[in-house]
Amino acid sequence: MKIRNQLCALGLCLTSTHLLANGLQINEQSISSEGKAYSGRASDVQDATVVYGNPAGMSKLTGEHVSGGISIIDANTRISSVNTSVAGTSRGDMVPSPIVVPSGFYTLQLNQDWHVGFGVYAPFGGSTDYESSFQGRYRSSRTQVKVVTLQPTVSYRISDRLSVGFGPTINHIEGLLESKIDNRAVRGQGDGTVKVTGDDTALGFNVGIMFDPFDDLTLGLTYHSKVDYTLEGKTKVSGANGLLGSIPALRLPGLNGKYDASLDFTTPETVDASATWRFNDRLDFSAGALWSRWSRVPELNVQNAGVPRNYAAFDSIVETLKWRDTWSFSTGLSYRLNKQWKIRTGIAYEPTPMPNQYTSTRAPTGDRKIFTLGLNWQATEQMSLDLGYGYIHEDTVKVSQPTTQGGLRPGYSAKYQNSINGIGLQMNYAF
Repeated sequence: MKIRNQLCALGLCLTSTHLLANGLQINEQSISSEGKAYSGRASDVQDATVVYGNPAGMSKLTGEHVSGGISIIDANTRISSVNTSVAGTSRGDMVPSPIVVPSGFYTLQLNQDWHVGFGVYAPFGGSTDYESSFQGRYRSSRTQVKVVTLQPTVSYRISDRLSVGFGPTINHIEGLLESKIDNRAVRGQGDGTVKVTGDDTALGFNVGIMFDPFDDLTLGLTYHSKVDYTLEGKTKVSGANGLLGSIPALRLPGLNGKYDASLDFTTPETVDASATWRFNDRLDFSAGALWSRWSRVPELNVQNAGVPRNYAAFDSIVETLKWRDTWSFSTGLSYRLNKQWKIRTGIAYEPTPMPNQYTSTRAPTGDRKIFTLGLNWQATEQMSLDLGYGYIHEDTVKVSQPTTQGGLRPGYSAKYQNSINGIGLQMNYAF
């Protein structure tokens, strides 16, 4: 019975269920907004990317507009003050580089009051992939999340100063998480691997309102709904030996194999409010605030089916998160040098939703300070190009995960210092 209890305890800790490792919103839907640190995303109508920023803003675009962009993100991590009994390395190269984030948008004016549009973009996502010798590999070794959204959209101009917009969203999520098994903790050798994969498609919606109280001032408010997912997939255990392998004498099967897995997860609703002041034909200023209801994620619970009876504790794997709601703030301005060129700059503050006591190797994310620059070139009467650059500095965050399950899961603590450089290019065309 002692052996059975140890196996059950280890089964409970074989994998972490923190699916969205860097689960903060992805901002790179609009390169033109990036230059102003996304401060006027709900109120500043530049191009077709307003389909995401505020669907009501389509009412300010005449004719047809197309915008397509690509962002390239390079993340750097420095790990220090490591404290663990596990041999290996903590190099810090946990985020594969470069990460590429594409997006595309289209708008069409039907008449004076009605517009339709369409967008494809990534609202959430994240990726970490530690070196094979990572000292925290029994906590996490690899995580990947991709969310792709399709958004057909319609807007209506109520008056010269007021418009509304709405767009249902079709959202597809794919997730992968992986961690290692310390076979030596159960009289085995080397490392085994636990790999969880799953996907789902679910519906949501975006709705926005845009109001011009004065000719030189635009106010915008956008609501992005929550999306409820039930990811279905597999939990695969391989390379497990020692007491995790088959023990014929005790008639105990091994843990190696594939099991049906499911996970309920909700991405949060957000409210984006901003204002844009146009001081003159050359200079404008924007300020914005974004509220995200991350308290939708109190915990993650993976349900596994078909697990051998002696691993009953592996049927349900729960990880406490207790994420908290956040407010992000941004300001930015743009200045038109001449008919062809416009420059932009902005700053923003984005707090992490993760309480310090629940920060893990899958999510070592601190509060962010963001600095951006942008450049717009009006190449022809119909075509323009946007270039954006952003630098993100994160506060140092401490990961402290103690040894659990009677020493079967080694502890790991360290300090993480993250920084991110991103550059994006976007082409806009008006018909």
